[in-house]
Amino acid sequence: MAGFPLAIAGGVLSAVAPGYGTLVLGQVLIGVGCAPAFLACTVFIARHFAADRFAAVSVAILSVGGIGMLATGTPLAWLVEATSWRMGFWVLAGCSAAAWWLIAWKVHEPRPLHAAPDLPRESLGRAALTFVSLFRLPYMPGIMALSFVCYASFISLRGLWLGPMLIERHGYSLLQSGNMALAVSVVSLISPALFGRFAPGDGTRRRWLVGWTLLTAAMFASLALVHNATFDVVMMLMVGLSSGYMVLQYSEVRAAHPSQIVGRALALFTMSMFLGVAVMQWFTGLVASMARALGADIYAAVLLTIAALLAVRVAACAWLPRAPRRTTG
Repeated sequence: MAGFPLAIAGGVLSAVAPGYGTLVLGQVLIGVGCAPAFLACTVFIARHFAADRFAAVSVAILSVGGIGMLATGTPLAWLVEATSWRMGFWVLAGCSAAAWWLIAWKVHEPRPLHAAPDLPRESLGRAALTFVSLFRLPYMPGIMALSFVCYASFISLRGLWLGPMLIERHGYSLLQSGNMALAVSVVSLISPALFGRFAPGDGTRRRWLVGWTLLTAAMFASLALVHNATFDVVMMLMVGLSSGYMVLQYSEVRAAHPSQIVGRALALFTMSMFLGVAVMQWFTGLVASMARALGADIYAAVLLTIAALLAVRVAACAWLPRAPRRTTG
């Protein structure tokens, strides 16, 4: 509630931006304002739902939350073509303000059923020390490696490279590329529910994560090497379908930590996930610039880079220490 107004202000600032610097500042405000959103949901779920329902409820949140991506496909492409990109920011800022008001009206955190009301409130310094202590856990690098690349690979394709690739490689219009972004978003909404339905137990979850990461890396490599419009469309849809396996990562984190610190563990995991989004989009932009300067295919270079990063992530999962498993008792 305190942070999200910054996202609204960022949308307004972006809409009226007179130049590049102001537009970047607007994007920063949007990022800071949106940063707590999914973390707030996951901590809420961890506190107020039974552990065996965590994956299912998280899947529901991911699916419902992903509906917003549908608006940034065909509808936003049509709006920008019909008016301007500034109007897109005005509309999104208005939708954000409506969402903030709805949360203020409807969402109130209940007291946990087994809370002890007479316990003293934890100080900010103590909370910070507990958060920092998570970095000392031997398995934390493995958990952060789980989150750094997976979501970032999908968002980099869906949010940054899908449209330009279809327009420049295959001659699609902005509206056609928006339709494709919409289709990928719809498939990505279905995906978490599928993985939640068939989620493996603690014993095999890590193998699922490794296997699906390798498969996703192969998809990105094939997108880089096969220059065919139909193939690219099908493979982008397949990437969207496989993206839901990241819900297994949240179950991995939830299973490794006691309830007292699960909120901070999820915060660290989410921080790593969105840091990965930022770094991958910046890094693939750098790779594209270098490829253009060398006269190479920029989209092949970008997609092969993402495939390589996913492969490195698989190696990290295989070699870094695994998180312990905690029983209900």
